[in-house]
Amino acid sequence: MSNQPVLPPEIARRRTFAIISHPDAGKTTLTEKFLLFGGAIQMAGQVRAKGEARRTRSDFMKMEQDRGISVSASAMSFEFGQYRFNLVDTPGHSDFSEDTYRTLTAVDAAIMVIDGAKGVESQTRKLFEVCRLRDLPILTFCNKMDRESRDTFEIIDEIQENLAIDVAPVSWPIGMGRDFIGVYDLLHDRLEIMDRADRNKVAESIQISGLDDPKLADHVPADLLEKLREELEMARELLPAFDRKSFLEGHMTPIWFGSAINSFGVKELMTGIGEFGPEPQPQNSAEREIGADEKPVTGFVFKVQANMDPKHRDRVAFVRLASGHFERGMKLLHVRSKKPMAVSNPVLFLAADRELAEEAWAGDIIGIPNHGQLRIGDALTEGEALRFTGIPSFAPELLQTVRAGDPMKAKHLEKALMQFAEEGAAKVFKPMIGSGFIVGVVGALQFEVLASRIEIEYGLPVRFESSQFTSARWVAGPKDKVEAFANTNKGHMAQDHDGDLVYLTRLQWDIDRVERDHPELKLTATKEMMV
Repeated sequence: MSNQPVLPPEIARRRTFAIISHPDAGKTTLTEKFLLFGGAIQMAGQVRAKGEARRTRSDFMKMEQDRGISVSASAMSFEFGQYRFNLVDTPGHSDFSEDTYRTLTAVDAAIMVIDGAKGVESQTRKLFEVCRLRDLPILTFCNKMDRESRDTFEIIDEIQENLAIDVAPVSWPIGMGRDFIGVYDLLHDRLEIMDRADRNKVAESIQISGLDDPKLADHVPADLLEKLREELEMARELLPAFDRKSFLEGHMTPIWFGSAINSFGVKELMTGIGEFGPEPQPQNSAEREIGADEKPVTGFVFKVQANMDPKHRDRVAFVRLASGHFERGMKLLHVRSKKPMAVSNPVLFLAADRELAEEAWAGDIIGIPNHGQLRIGDALTEGEALRFTGIPSFAPELLQTVRAGDPMKAKHLEKALMQFAEEGAAKVFKPMIGSGFIVGVVGALQFEVLASRIEIEYGLPVRFESSQFTSARWVAGPKDKVEAFANTNKGHMAQDHDGDLVYLTRLQWDIDRVERDHPELKLTATKEMMV
């Protein structure tokens, strides 16, 4: 870390991070509180509250508001103290994990939210592995301490064992469940007391000099105080002290305890991201590594969201800027098409509102409205032909055929499906034989989301029916061999929306047979979204 160049102050103050967790650990609530403390919204909505108060600001799709889950990753920018935060909220639901994997390619750090009662859950483990592959620094927030939760040491042990990472407590809970009164801040030696009456109020901080300060007894009941002193003595002997270098290398995670719904512990977590979190990091491309301090503007598309504004058939491409100082109206080279593109109305997102971005710096995430020119994986530069690497596309685990309720609308259906394919919401395959399309997704809930979006956004009722195929593999190899193989297996062949050849399979046996009979061909379950 030490040999990296000093970044310009405007770039160095940026912190770009994602929040990851298992569904229901309280991620969207935490996001709301971040926006509240960042001054981005006046009152935090709650996912489960009644009436208008439950319109959480980061869930804008109708389905998200109805179900109280996040299904598409949204990006938000706001100021906090001297820092500029770019926060990417990701879907926790495992059916949308591909969106989350791609989002993690665009951030420099991640906050892992854990439920104090449930500890490390399966989805958390999966997402953690992706962070590990990218060596992302991880901050941990143990949420819901105001409910019955597990023993603090037990939670920390579980994280250390399951995720093979050192855990350094930076705050320590005092009491739990009904008796939870706050935390002791180990880094600054202060007591943070929770106010249960007002959920949007910031906790009260009391500066003390260590655990022997007599002032402690004024705020903490005697039995809890004794327990706190015992636990902290054990923690200091058994657990490592926080070390920023080890954290930035991805070997250690600092852990905060709190209750997002009571706005408690959130501000300390935000201060932690600002103080310890990484500055914008270099990004990898097939040609070279791009430093955040470089003058020319470069960036890549990691997500495309269609119809964010249903009145206009717009698509917004989310672009992570890798270097440079971007200004509105700049002409950038769209590397895949080799055409220049004037970026005249880039937007910054602030919860559900968007504003025109007059400028942006490396580390920022901007939205570029377009009509389908930009796809996931595209690079935008000031002239250099770069290809960013590491943005994966996964083979779908569920395949179904799709039919329009009205056969006359087949053309409209094709357009809608192509749009979702480019957005990365589903894989769309056109079989070589027969008409119609086969749609592939990672989780069953995605079929529901697709059907509801095609109906709402295109006025097209559709139905999904089971397909004879169960999975898909991309085919690679010498051109003549691939063509010969495709001709003899027409019934199994299809093309994805990029025109790449795909082999549709019914059983694992199909895949084994191809690997045995055609050693020169390669069947892969992932495809790099490179141009």
